[in-house]
Amino acid sequence: MQPYRGRGPRTWKGRPLRRSRASYVRLGLLLIFSAILIVFGHHRSRWNAPHVGDPFPPSVTGRADPFDGDSLWVGDEEVRLKGIDAPEWKQECGRAGVSWKCGVAARDELARAIGGNEVTCRISERDVYGRLLGNCVANGRDLNAHMVSTGMAVAYGAFDSEQQAARSSKAGIWAGDFENPRDWRAGNVADEAR
Repeated sequence: MQPYRGRGPRTWKGRPLRRSRASYVRLGLLLIFSAILIVFGHHRSRWNAPHVGDPFPPSVTGRADPFDGDSLWVGDEEVRLKGIDAPEWKQECGRAGVSWKCGVAARDELARAIGGNEVTCRISERDVYGRLLGNCVANGRDLNAHMVSTGMAVAYGAFDSEQQAARSSKAGIWAGDFENPRDWRAGNVADEAR
């Protein structure tokens, strides 16, 4: 008998290890099952997300976690600050010929304004993405107005006096060149549309 000279794993007796067809089938099923869990298992999937006509609470209160300059999680509810539009997370602005990450700065300003305090949002409706729209307050500070007055968001239909003051004092994004967040989203990836 000649010694085994092939490649691949061997059994303890030196013979080639052969996998049965059943073991390949089991491995395939395991991979398919894992993929299904990954795709469908996310707790905040689009299929379970609220929609425009869904009911909404009159207010939400709790610990807040901002994820951009005009959106935050309050508890397990996603809330968008009504009447304002802040630069998107990946958006950059210009100041004295230098590019800066105004989207990140807007999120950081919202986090500073919250200051670890409990946030209460008066909810008025859901937007087209199913998020709650509202006016939020932390430690007596109106967060919507604050973001506009610090120049870290533009006003839409409200907060015109705060925007005029920020523009006059060249605060935040008004200190240089910026693309309106709505226009920036229209020209960039679909993920930023939210």
